[in-house]
Amino acid sequence: MAGFHVVAGAQKTLAHPKVRSIGFADVVDALRRGVDDFWEKPSHYVFLCLIYPIVGVILLTWASSGQALQLIFPLISGFALLGPLAAVGLYEISRRRELGLDTSWRHAFEVLRSPAIPSIVAVGAMLMIIFLVWLFTAQALYTWVYGDRVPESFLGFVAEVLTTSEGWTLLIVGNLVGFVFALIVLSTTAVAFPLLLDRDVGAYAAIETSARVMLANPLPMLFWGFIVAALLVIGSLPIFVGLAVVIPVLGHATWHLYRKTVVSAAPKKREAQKA
Repeated sequence: MAGFHVVAGAQKTLAHPKVRSIGFADVVDALRRGVDDFWEKPSHYVFLCLIYPIVGVILLTWASSGQALQLIFPLISGFALLGPLAAVGLYEISRRRELGLDTSWRHAFEVLRSPAIPSIVAVGAMLMIIFLVWLFTAQALYTWVYGDRVPESFLGFVAEVLTTSEGWTLLIVGNLVGFVFALIVLSTTAVAFPLLLDRDVGAYAAIETSARVMLANPLPMLFWGFIVAALLVIGSLPIFVGLAVVIPVLGHATWHLYRKTVVSAAPKKREAQKA
């Protein structure tokens, strides 16, 4: 029964939420609303999201000391694949603010008591697998281009990538492959986690709804994906410190994008008693 609940959800009537079409202006408005949510209590969100840049620094240190300098860029870009999972607590904060409930930082952890937590874990595990497959693919691509040669320094490796034919091959093919991975994640999880928090529909329905949102709004959703990628790159440049601001803004904005793309169910303030 638990496995079925993860797949199908507890309420069959909500298994196939209706999606709506949006425009570029809706994407921009969702981002603006995300900024508004962030500025309500920015210090709380920066504190909550510090773990993201800390993990990034640890991974980069490992890559630098473990003769895996060629994986630094895949690690940085791969963070975009885990972004939807990293912001789960922020979706809950936006949901509570929308309902007029208390939005203290501690409520971000109430997702752990959500009836949909098994489904959230299942979709999160899928993202982690995609992230690991991306890293293995990036390493295989590097080996295909450079063989067993190990970069001696990060700056030297960057210079070689930008000034040699092998480097340009790695750069172009790597970005094309990375785009495919990003498109898969965007198409399967664009609204999956907010939907699971909002309605107990199951992992399959959440992924399928995200796919339908993508099919109904290909250009606006690609525009959203570009915004996410650009902001994550900007936030990653100063040793990931900027992600402590970028992640909460994108997390809140994702909730509002979900509200714009998925037709709401009957109003239900399931948290009212906890206010």
